[in-house]
Amino acid sequence: MIVNREGENGGLPFRTGRFFNVGTKWYFSTRESMDQGPYPDKKEAEYALNRYIENCMSVGKIWS
Repeated sequence: MIVNREGENGGLPFRTGRFFNVGTKWYFSTRESMDQGPYPDKKEAEYALNRYIENCMSVGKIWS
């Protein structure tokens, strides 16, 4: 069952996974609709996403 996230009201927005691959290369998408990559595997893409989020938090672009 799909439910709203905490603080959301109304209809559910369309959601997709953050990670995707093209051939053997992996990428992640940001909320700003910017694709980041390529990375050699999904694990590296996940690691890069975590670094991206930490960087955004350090400059005040997102909140914890």
